[in-house]
Amino acid sequence: MAVPKKRTSISKKRIRKNIWKKKGYCAALKAFSLAKSISTGNSKSFFIQKRG
Repeated sequence: MAVPKKRTSISKKRIRKNIWKKKGYCAALKAFSLAKSISTGNSKSFFIQKRG
């Protein structure tokens, strides 16, 4: 028979949530940094044709 699992503690839940949030924050930071480097023209990995 199926047995219900024990409840996860609030502190463990909070830790997992913070890890999940931090991953998103790091991804956003990396994306913003890349966008900044492209806009200033300092990017080493992207080559953009300049109009003019």
